[in-house]
Amino acid sequence: MKLRSLLYVPASSEKFIAKVHERGADAIILDLEDAVAPADKDRARAALAEAVPAVGRSGAKVFVRVNAEPNMQLADAEAACRAGAFGLYVAKTRSLEQLWRLSDHIEPLERELGRAELAFVPLIEDAAAVLEARTFARYDRTLALTSGGEDLAASMGAEPLPDVLRLPKLMIHLAAKAEGRLSLGTLGSTTNYSDLDGVAAAAREARMHGFDGASCVHPSVVPVLNGAFMPSDEQVAWARRVIEAVEANGEGAFALDGKMIDAPIVTRARNILAQA
Repeated sequence: MKLRSLLYVPASSEKFIAKVHERGADAIILDLEDAVAPADKDRARAALAEAVPAVGRSGAKVFVRVNAEPNMQLADAEAACRAGAFGLYVAKTRSLEQLWRLSDHIEPLERELGRAELAFVPLIEDAAAVLEARTFARYDRTLALTSGGEDLAASMGAEPLPDVLRLPKLMIHLAAKAEGRLSLGTLGSTTNYSDLDGVAAAAREARMHGFDGASCVHPSVVPVLNGAFMPSDEQVAWARRVIEAVEANGEGAFALDGKMIDAPIVTRARNILAQA
């Protein structure tokens, strides 16, 4: 599954919801958590019935970010399930028991509706949860792992600087990849969405490490992420030449442009072509 760009939109904002399907994002995240004022949460949840099909009508996958408070989380998940959302962004995931509780609540409803299982994206936002990341990745509903840089730094009493966030974000990334899940995000904090050059550089760095995509809060960032999380023309051309050489020479090691090509490099070339 290709999830290069995931665009957050407040689930309470009819204005943003009306246009978000035109932005070209691979996924839309309807946010019931931080982007929605407490007084508006019930209304935003009720509006999912119309918002989910509206934002997904151009083909984007639709996620709903559910609140962390347990009772609200279950109500949010049920509304998302009924509305036809593809998956849930599970805010402030701290334990596997949270994911079990969500599953136990929505499984009967999924069967009743005859719909596919909701995919989970655990959102890891504190230091303790980082150490549980591989447990979350092993859970059968988990599609991807991601982190919340600002909250993660705050939980450590730290500033959300690249050097601070790099290690915990890489730990989450490795946990996701170890279990064959998608890994979403960048290695720093990209809250300054007006710095498109900085966002592009962060996304390219993340892709070099094997991240699959990242989220954003402004539509201007979507094309930047879509471009940065795709192989370059030069990489695609190189990968095609490698595969053509494999077809001509067989699967053993051989030289191409003065460099040795063996199984790991062939795998990388095939991955590039799959991404392209």
